[in-house]
Amino acid sequence: MNRIWTLTLMGALLGAVALNAQNPLSTDTKNFYNGIKGTLTKAADEMSEADYSFKASPAEKTYGAMIGHIADVQLALCGNANGEQKMGDAEKTKTTKADLVAALKASFDYCDGVYGSLTDADAATKVTMFGPNKATKLAVLNFNIAHDNEMYGQLVVYLRIKGLVPPSSQRRQP
Repeated sequence: MNRIWTLTLMGALLGAVALNAQNPLSTDTKNFYNGIKGTLTKAADEMSEADYSFKASPAEKTYGAMIGHIADVQLALCGNANGEQKMGDAEKTKTTKADLVAALKASFDYCDGVYGSLTDADAATKVTMFGPNKATKLAVLNFNIAHDNEMYGQLVVYLRIKGLVPPSSQRRQP
């Protein structure tokens, strides 16, 4: 029984390696997206409901508005990569943690399909990005990942001010 299980596992691993070898660019992009997706989801959950209205300074957005901004930009960018015009309004219309977390989840649900269907063969396809500008699907989706990481860096400051350990640092603690 152990031998059959071992052979099955080895076959699955070899299949995964072969698939990755066929689509290394899109596979790497999907892996980076899934990483920041998990980190942002945890950061959204980490902050209390009461602190979703917290601002690090009067000139800054609230924590909740930043979560809404991430959701809105993700919809727009993944929509661009998918050849659609998507526009969210979470940043301007939602204020509760539940509504903002739901908007973030909805943006990830939409983006999951876009990233999931990406292959190296179609990664170089030109799409519209922010009006008349053109970029490859891969560039648009990588820009989304970069934006997500930039926004996560800002969320970290808010979490630290509130005495919370950001998700990316929690993994490193014993």
